[in-house]
Amino acid sequence: MSRAQDRLLSRLLLDSHVMPLERVAARVAEHSEEAGFHGVRVYLTDVQERVLRLLLGPGLRPGHDGEDSELPVEGTVAGRAFQYGEIVRVAETGQEDVLWWVPLLDGTERLGVLRARTPSDDGGTRSALRSLAGAVALLIVSKRHYSDAHARLVRSASMNVPAEMQWTLMPPRTYADDRVVVSAVMEPAYEVSGDAFDYATSGQVVHLAIYDAMGHDTAAGLTANLAMAAARSGRRQGRGLEQVAAGVDRVLASQFGGDRFATAVMADLNTRTGRLTWVNHGHYPPVVIRAGRWVTQLECAPGPPLGTAFDYPAELCRETLQPGDRLVFYTDGITEARRPTGQEFGLANFLDFLIRQHADGLSVPETLRRLVRTILEYHDEHIDDDATVLLAEWNGPGAFRPEEVEARAGLPPSKGSRHAR
Repeated sequence: MSRAQDRLLSRLLLDSHVMPLERVAARVAEHSEEAGFHGVRVYLTDVQERVLRLLLGPGLRPGHDGEDSELPVEGTVAGRAFQYGEIVRVAETGQEDVLWWVPLLDGTERLGVLRARTPSDDGGTRSALRSLAGAVALLIVSKRHYSDAHARLVRSASMNVPAEMQWTLMPPRTYADDRVVVSAVMEPAYEVSGDAFDYATSGQVVHLAIYDAMGHDTAAGLTANLAMAAARSGRRQGRGLEQVAAGVDRVLASQFGGDRFATAVMADLNTRTGRLTWVNHGHYPPVVIRAGRWVTQLECAPGPPLGTAFDYPAELCRETLQPGDRLVFYTDGITEARRPTGQEFGLANFLDFLIRQHADGLSVPETLRRLVRTILEYHDEHIDDDATVLLAEWNGPGAFRPEEVEARAGLPPSKGSRHAR
C-alpha cells in the first residue's frame, strides 16, 4: 500500500468521529481521488438483497461516471461481487483505467459493493481496494443505526411496526469465525410479525434460537421480542437452557396471562467439541445436513409453547455434530406456505434446495438469499405467514484455516490464501 493510500485510511478514520452517514460517500470519494482511486462510489444492498443502491451525498449524483443509481443483484457484475464475495475486475473498451467492484463486508455481513477505477491492476491495488472497502464498511455500520436516510435507502416498501421492532432488535443476519458460520433470513421482510431469530457467542459456545409467536399482528411481534429479551437476560446470568426456557415462559405468562405464546427452539453449540444441546417448545425439530447430502431431523420430545405457564420442563436434547454439518432451524412459513392452487412448498423441497446449493459450493448467506428468492417466486411474490430460517455450519475444532472460513462465509480470499485470485 502506498503512502497516499495509507493516508486515505487515516483521514477516513479521523473524519469518521464527526461524520454523519449522509457525508460518508462524498468523503470517501474525495479522499480516494487523492490516493489515486477514481470515481469511487458506495452501493448498499436493500433489505431483501435484491438490488444495490447508490449512496449519495453532497456533490454526488448518479450518471457522472456512467454509474447507475440502482443495480440488480442478479445478472450484473456488481451483483456477482456481492453474491460471491470476490473482487471483480472489468476491462472496458476505450478506457485506460480499470474498473473494480469490491464487496463491502462488516465481518461476514454483506452490506453492498464499492465501485472504483484505478490506473493499475496489480496485487497491491487489489489489497488496497480491499482495505478501503473494509474501512468504508466499518463507517457504514457505525452510522447506519442512527440514520433514517440509511433505512430509506435500503427499503423498497413501507415497513410495518412489528418488522421495525424485529429488524432493530435481532443480531446481524450473518456471523462467522474460525469454527462456525451463522446466517438467517426472514420474510416477508417488510410485514413480518411474530417470527424472530437470535444468536450470540460466549467463549467456545454459540447460542442459537428461533421463535414463532402466535398471531400475525403487532402483539405477535411484542411476544417474540419479549421472549427473545427474556432469553437473553437468563442466558447472560449464566442459566442453562432449561432454566432460560422456564424464565421465558414465566415472563410471557405474566405479561399476557396465557393469551399469547411462542414456539421456540433454543440451542447451545460447543464449537470445540461439536456437542449440540437444545430444548424444543412446540416447534419444528432442527435438521442436520451432513456431507452435503444426508438429512436428519433431530427428534426430541417437545415441551409446551412458551407462555402457557407449563409446570414441567422440556427435555434437554443432545447430539454430536460432525465437521461440515449444517444445522437448520425454520418456522412453518417456510414449509407450509402454499401456492394459489393450494400446493405447499414443503419440507422436502426446502431441504432439497439447501442440499443442492451446498453441492454447488455456495456460502451459507448466499444459499439463504437464493432460498428466499425461490420461495417468493414459488408463492408469486407473496407469503401469508412469516417464514424464517437460521442456518449454522460447524467447521470443526481444528486450527484456524482462513481460506475455508472465507469460502464458507462468502468472504473474498485474503492475501496468502491458496484460494486468492
